[in-house]
Amino acid sequence: MKVIILAGGCGTRLWPLSRDNYPKQFIKIKTEEPSLFQETFERSLLIAEIHDIYVVTNEKYKFLVMGAIEELGYEYNESNIFVEPEAKNTLPAIYAGVHGASKGSDSTFVVFPSDHRILRSDEFSDIIKASENLAEEHIITFGIKPDGPNTGYGYISPAEKKLNGYIVEEFHEKPDYETALSYIEKGYFWNSGIFMFNSGVFTNEVKIHAQNIYEAFDTSTDMKEAFSKIETKVSMDYGIMEKSSKIAVVPVDIGWNDLGSFDAFYDVYKRDENDNIVEAENIVIDSKNNYIYSESGKLVASIGVEDLIIVDNRDALLVCKKEQSQKVKQVVETLNYRNDLRSQYHVKEYRPWGHSKVLEEEKNSFKINRIVVGVGKKLSYQVHYHRSEHWIVVRGMAKVIIENKEKLVSAGESIFIKPGEKHKLENPGKVPLEIIEVQMGEYLENDDIIRFED
Repeated sequence: MKVIILAGGCGTRLWPLSRDNYPKQFIKIKTEEPSLFQETFERSLLIAEIHDIYVVTNEKYKFLVMGAIEELGYEYNESNIFVEPEAKNTLPAIYAGVHGASKGSDSTFVVFPSDHRILRSDEFSDIIKASENLAEEHIITFGIKPDGPNTGYGYISPAEKKLNGYIVEEFHEKPDYETALSYIEKGYFWNSGIFMFNSGVFTNEVKIHAQNIYEAFDTSTDMKEAFSKIETKVSMDYGIMEKSSKIAVVPVDIGWNDLGSFDAFYDVYKRDENDNIVEAENIVIDSKNNYIYSESGKLVASIGVEDLIIVDNRDALLVCKKEQSQKVKQVVETLNYRNDLRSQYHVKEYRPWGHSKVLEEEKNSFKINRIVVGVGKKLSYQVHYHRSEHWIVVRGMAKVIIENKEKLVSAGESIFIKPGEKHKLENPGKVPLEIIEVQMGEYLENDDIIRFED
């Protein structure tokens, strides 16, 4: 059995926690718990060997994937990560994974979105294994019994009983409220977006119902060329599930939630005696039914408030009524319209070499960053023409190269880089390197960087 993990989504409805360059599947919604991607990867290991787990993502998330797996303590083959040249929705992403991982032979595949929470993974893995016979001739979606008329999910009407599932009679996209109520009365299931199939059956259905995608890969030598031939974005639901006669549903009760908005948190995360979801550091007085999150080291105190979502980051504060949380997406749309980068970036940025966090800044004057470089990692050889940089090492040992001259800088020591000097930073030690960087100059934007090697 093989697994494809889809890790390319951006999760705009969880802003400012989730942002385009660091989306919800990689963030730790509760600081003491793994990310949703990490949970998905470990769930995959219950049904497949690590060399049979493949990830489909985009270029800017590739190092986030590798870093998340490394943090779990696993060695993972980078060639198992398939990078989408451009976003074309879920069907091309899934087909790209199957095309790259099947290697010309039929295999059973399970497709996991990387941003779902499943509370009973062991139970789910047993159901998946028991569904292999059904997957030999059918494309399976795992159905969730609705707990209410949610208009954000697709609905599945089951028909004839087949092994441990049902043949699907109809596949209904997101309905209005009254229609959702009628679907529940008829015994319909939610579509979880988790799929299972034999690669040969799936490929043939794509050939029949999404011929453009099939031919794009069949006539191309690499993924970039294939994606360039796919004319429109196509979801798995619209492209295959609504059209194929080979669809089956296996009902599951596994504590599933896609965490599509903040109000979904109340179904999966631990609450206090007043139904607040709150980090231990924060203080709640005479308050109930709230979700309160703040960055580490920042205290939020709430008094006499109810049914609120409060997310306090260094550069953005969200306050909204719980029942209005679906409108968070409109905030992101507004930021994008304004070309405001806070829709895309956190003050903490993750890079292939580690991460950096802006501690303080004044535009076109100075910026103070906390930089962490992983063991054995290095930054590119580069130059800035409009700013100087002063690095103070607070932990570990830095190997600094300035104009081809090498110097080791220990904790408590510092080094200065003038504008126009070529420089490079490496961590040659056995612990993470932490430095405080002070940038000074009349122009501090990232496009004042010329890289000589990467």
